[in-house]
Amino acid sequence: MTPEEIQAGRERWQRRYDAAKKRDADFTTLSGLEVEPVYGPRPGDTYAGFERIGWPGEFPFTRGLYPTGYRGRTWTIRQFAGFGNAEQTNERYKMLLRAGGTGLSVAFDMPTLMGRDSDDPRSVGEVGHCGVAIDSAADMDVLFRDIPLGDITTSMTISGPAVPVFCMYLVAAERQGVDIHRLNGTLQTDIFKEYIAQKEWLFPPEPHLRLIGDLMEFCAHEIPAYKPLSVSGYHIREAGATAAQELAFTLADGFGYVELGLSRGLDVDEFAPGLSFFFDAHIDFFEEIAKFRAARRIWARWLRDVYGAKTDKAQWLRFHTQTAGVSLTAQQPYNNIVRTAIEALAAVLGGTNSLHTNALDEVLALPSEQAAEIALRTQQVIMEETGVTNVADPLGGSWYVEALTDKLEEEAEKIFAKIKEMGGGEHAQHKIGPMTSGILRGIEEGWFTSEIAESAFRYQQALEKGEKKIVGVNCHTETTEQPLEILRISHEVELEQKRALAERRASRDSARVDAALKRLVEVARTEENMIPAMLDAVRAEATLGEICDVLRAEWGTYTEPPRF
Repeated sequence: MTPEEIQAGRERWQRRYDAAKKRDADFTTLSGLEVEPVYGPRPGDTYAGFERIGWPGEFPFTRGLYPTGYRGRTWTIRQFAGFGNAEQTNERYKMLLRAGGTGLSVAFDMPTLMGRDSDDPRSVGEVGHCGVAIDSAADMDVLFRDIPLGDITTSMTISGPAVPVFCMYLVAAERQGVDIHRLNGTLQTDIFKEYIAQKEWLFPPEPHLRLIGDLMEFCAHEIPAYKPLSVSGYHIREAGATAAQELAFTLADGFGYVELGLSRGLDVDEFAPGLSFFFDAHIDFFEEIAKFRAARRIWARWLRDVYGAKTDKAQWLRFHTQTAGVSLTAQQPYNNIVRTAIEALAAVLGGTNSLHTNALDEVLALPSEQAAEIALRTQQVIMEETGVTNVADPLGGSWYVEALTDKLEEEAEKIFAKIKEMGGGEHAQHKIGPMTSGILRGIEEGWFTSEIAESAFRYQQALEKGEKKIVGVNCHTETTEQPLEILRISHEVELEQKRALAERRASRDSARVDAALKRLVEVARTEENMIPAMLDAVRAEATLGEICDVLRAEWGTYTEPPRF
C-alpha cells in the first residue's frame, strides 16, 4: 500500500474519530504520558498488504468496528449466571448488577436446555444443577423480578428450545409493562453447533431451521434491536476443536444462517445486524487475539462479496467472549484466576464487544458468590487499571499477530471450501444455500464430530507426553492449597420447583392451554410464522415441556449417526 493511500486512510479514520462520541475518561498511561487513540505506519512509510489491516471502524474491520475503539464505550460486562430456581438466580443477578455488571446472561439447567419440565421423570436429579430451572412464563417473571427488562440487555444461552424460552422472556417483559419493541439482548438459538458439538437438540435439523427462520422474521419486524441468533464457537472449542476449527466452523454456521435469512426473502442489510457471535477465549494469548481479528475480517469480506451486504452494520461481526472453561483445572484451582485474567485480556485486545469471565471454582461446581465476584473484578481491573482501553487494536501491525491473523484466515478458508464441497459446491443440494447444504451433510455424516475428536485426541496425546504443559496437572504439581468450599444445590430446590409447577398447572385455565397448544400445531403445519401462536400458548402458562412435546409429536426427534 502506498504512503498516499495509507495517509488517505488515516484521514478517513480521523474524521470518523472526531465525529464520534468519546467517554469522559483519562486516556494517558499510568505515568501520565499522552497516547494516541490508534497507531499505524509512520507518515511516508509503505506497508504491503495494509489494506488487510486498515484502520478501526472501516472495512475489513480487522482492527475493530468503531473508530474510537474502547474510548467510545467499553465492552459489556455480561457475567453468565444461573442456578437453583428463579428466585435464587434473581438474587445473584442483583448482586452482579450492584457490583458493576452491565448486562445479564442466563444459564439454564439441563431439563430446560432439553425442553423438559422439572417434573418430567427424565429431569430427576438435574433440576437447578447447571443453571436455573424455567418451566413457564411465571418462572421468567421471578427470574427478572425488580430488574427492568426495558433498560438492561439480557443474553440467553439456549438453542434447542430457544424460541419458546424467548417467548417466555417476551411475556415477562409484557407483564412488567415494557414495550417489547424496545427490548435489546441476544438469544443463542444456534442449532448447528448443537449437532456439531454440544448435542442439545430437540428435533431434526429442518424443523429447527423453520423455527429459527420464523424468529429472524419476527425480530426483524417487531424487535429490531434484539439479536435473535448468537452463532456459537464456544461449545465447538470446548469440545476439543483447534482455534482454526472454532473460527471456521462458527463462521460457516453464520453463513448458513445468512442463507436462511435470504431464503426467507429478508434483506441482508436489515437482518445481518441481528446476527452476533460467541467465541471462546483460550489460553494461547496471541493465537486468540489473532482469531478474533481474523473473524471480523473474514465475516466482513464474505458478507460484502458473497452475500451482497452494503452497509457497515451488516458487515460487522459483533461478538461475546467467554474465557475457556475447558482450561480450568480442579488441581490447584486458584491458578484458574490467572488463566481467566490472561484469557480475558486476550479477548479485550481482540476487540470483544462483551465478556464473561469464568470463576475459579467452575471446574468443580456452580460459582460461589465470592468466586463470582472475583471473576467480575477481573474484568474491572482490566478495564479500569491496565490502560488497554486507551488505544484501538494496540497490537495491530505486530509482525507476529498479523502473521497469525493471516494464517488463521488461510486455514479457515480451506475449511470453508471443504464444507461447501461436501454440500455439492455452488450447485447446492439444499434449497437454503450451498454452505447450509455442506453443513447439513457434515452433520449427517458425522464429519464435524470426527474432526473435533481428532483434534482433541492429538492435544491429549501431547499432554500425556509432556509436550504441552498445564501447571498443577502435568508440571509444578506440588501445592499447599486446601480443598475449596463449593456451592451445592439442595435437593429441596427440585422438590419446591415441582411443587410450584403442580400448583401452577392446577390454577391455570386448562382449556385455554389446550386450545393454544392445538393452535400451535395447526400453525406448524402451514408456512405461517409460529411466534405469535407460541406467544399465546406461553401467555396461557403452557409449560416449556408441553410446548416442546406437542412439537416433538409433530416433527419427531433426532438421533445422530454413529461415527467410528
